[in-house]
Amino acid sequence: MGELHQPSRRYREGLAVRRSVLGDAHVDRAERASTDFDRPFQELITETAWGNLWARPGWTKRERSMVTLALLAALGHDEEVAMHVRATANTGATREDICEAFLHVAVYAGVPAANQAIKIAKQVFAEMDAESGAK
Repeated sequence: MGELHQPSRRYREGLAVRRSVLGDAHVDRAERASTDFDRPFQELITETAWGNLWARPGWTKRERSMVTLALLAALGHDEEVAMHVRATANTGATREDICEAFLHVAVYAGVPAANQAIKIAKQVFAEMDAESGAK
């Protein structure tokens, strides 16, 4: 652990995509919080989720964002739902897109999962609106 190595091309691509979706502030916080213990995990998700999956051609960031939100909501990963709702400011997924994704969750994964995701999204939207001065 803690061993220094040259990041792979896929890691570098993943880091760029991760920053473009989640924002520099989020990624910088995650990197600062990383320790020798969890650094391998951070490298894994950056290379695999962001460099192998989110960087693939074929789907837009908007489409990936909607699918990701639906999956996270269906699985009850509330913190990740909040993070990815916030990330839609960078992916192009609209509030209407998010609503549609959560309607799918209600039918295919259960009303309680969708209800919780909608509650989280409303809270995140209120925070985002307050930050931007919108109503």
